[in-house]
Amino acid sequence: MPASVIVGLQWGDEGKGKATDLLAEQVAMVVRYQGGDNAGHTIVLGDAVFKLQLVPSGVLYPHIRPVIGNGVVVNPATLIAELGMLAGRGIAVDRVRVSRHAHVIMPYHVALDGAMEARLAGAAVGTTRRGIGPAYADRAWRIGIRMEDLLDPAGLRRRLTRILPDKNTVLRRTHGLDGFDLEEMIATALGWGERLRPHLADTTALVQAALARGEGILFEGAQGTLLDLDHGSYPYVTSSNPVAGGACTGGGIGPLQVDEVIGVMKAYATRVGSGPFPTELHEAVGRGIAERGREFGVVTGRPRRVGWLDAVPLRYAVAVNSVSSVMLNKLDILSGLEEILVCVAYEVDGDRVEWWPSDADVLARAVPVYERFPGWEGSIGGARSVAELPAAAAAYVDALEELAGVPISLVSVGAERTETIHRRDRPVRARLAG
Repeated sequence: MPASVIVGLQWGDEGKGKATDLLAEQVAMVVRYQGGDNAGHTIVLGDAVFKLQLVPSGVLYPHIRPVIGNGVVVNPATLIAELGMLAGRGIAVDRVRVSRHAHVIMPYHVALDGAMEARLAGAAVGTTRRGIGPAYADRAWRIGIRMEDLLDPAGLRRRLTRILPDKNTVLRRTHGLDGFDLEEMIATALGWGERLRPHLADTTALVQAALARGEGILFEGAQGTLLDLDHGSYPYVTSSNPVAGGACTGGGIGPLQVDEVIGVMKAYATRVGSGPFPTELHEAVGRGIAERGREFGVVTGRPRRVGWLDAVPLRYAVAVNSVSSVMLNKLDILSGLEEILVCVAYEVDGDRVEWWPSDADVLARAVPVYERFPGWEGSIGGARSVAELPAAAAAYVDALEELAGVPISLVSVGAERTETIHRRDRPVRARLAG
């Protein structure tokens, strides 16, 4: 499997970190292709828990070259701290490479993000206030700072001398905040550059060379399809493209170099931040799922909103990502429920809707149409085959596979790498001859 993309099929937090960690043993490189330190991946190895914000999950394997691609926006302070944390826990980080073309989250991006969310008050998008949106906006405006600029004192000074006065004006006049000192910012940024110099590289060249050698690569996205800037419930979305197509632009590959797309989903749904969530649960059942599933944001610690699985956006996510197979996570969290509901359609203004309306206003009026499935008792954490699952749990997985329209190849029944059922082989696209 030379090039595989791992993508979230829901609102994010589907367990992509475990999927990447599970599959990384088979590849030589793991590439993060979008997002920033607003997303986190949790990896559990025995009693050890690793919470990663920027470094790809595959870093825990000594043979993996972890790559942060050009589509990621990088807060250097976060990255430096994360590299230090990993090194302090015995993980070799000299293999980590960061695209020279990745854009930098500057301190003024963080300040502007928080100020704009505060100004919006009740209409806030629900960002993590880590500067992600403003950094991507500056990239589109072509006034961004890239990682390579941190190695060029004269160029960095020239750019910040042009950019910083405008940022300070907005911070002071619009938001009533202090601005930033030019000399202090230049010194800080150059310090980041020196610390990260050994890690900066032309990552597209690295990726293409690895594929030319026939080495396997996993492309790892952050967030999920329903938070995609173009395909999600706008404006309650992230500022980049978590969909599989983002791996091409943010990872440095072409569409015909992708051999499989592995969609990751939970056995129920969660969402962090603002925006419509048709299947959200507000009563004791939802609170119980949240507690058992430890549904708190990896980065912010915010409690996640919990709901029943929604097959309407699932079908949409499978289509827009060209998903070839699915990893189903957290099936074990539903153990003990008497009944499990799955949304199979919406009623919107009296009409039945089966194709996901990404318009947030329409979603806010959507009433779920549910199918009901019997629950099961007892822990399933020890199951390593479908035959070892309770009949109701196996039937639930079968039903989700039919609703998704693609094979569910992997089923997670616990947080650890080993707590996984290999349900069926993953289909891989045959490369074009020649």
